[in-house]
Amino acid sequence: MNLPNKLTTLRVLMIPFFVFFLLWEDGEIPQFRLIAAALFVAASLTDLLDGKIARKYNLVTNFGKFMDPLADKLLVCSALIGLIELGELPAWMVIIIISREFIISGFRLVASDNGVVIAASYWGKFKTTFQMIAVILLILEIPALETVTEICVWIALALTVISLADYIAKNHKVLTEGSI
Repeated sequence: MNLPNKLTTLRVLMIPFFVFFLLWEDGEIPQFRLIAAALFVAASLTDLLDGKIARKYNLVTNFGKFMDPLADKLLVCSALIGLIELGELPAWMVIIIISREFIISGFRLVASDNGVVIAASYWGKFKTTFQMIAVILLILEIPALETVTEICVWIALALTVISLADYIAKNHKVLTEGSI
């Protein structure tokens, strides 16, 4: 198991600890929310690092191709669902975000069955970045940044929809023709 794969695995292992600190006592312990934010930031940074290291040192593996996006989805979805529990996000927003992830995963599965690998787009990367920023801001609950937090949440939601539309437009042949 190479370093990028260890970082991906570490990200997955951090999720239960992140959720524990986020939700303990209904998120009412400020120190625990800070720990949750720190764990989320650390896990997010492993996402940035594992890809850079894998590409730079030619350490790309099938495990990494499969687990890296799955680890990202698990981290972000765990955070979003936790934030619903805390009353920080409406469920309908999270349903849109998670639905997009299922749709894209379905597309990737069909493409994979046809021997096609669909790379992440820039829209998807922007979406992930804004989702992570929004999650961090929501966890920290900084009153002075309330407007900035709300703007980031709406941008993340908009990028979720835009990236889905872009993905479908570029890859619709996977479903209609069985290959790209």
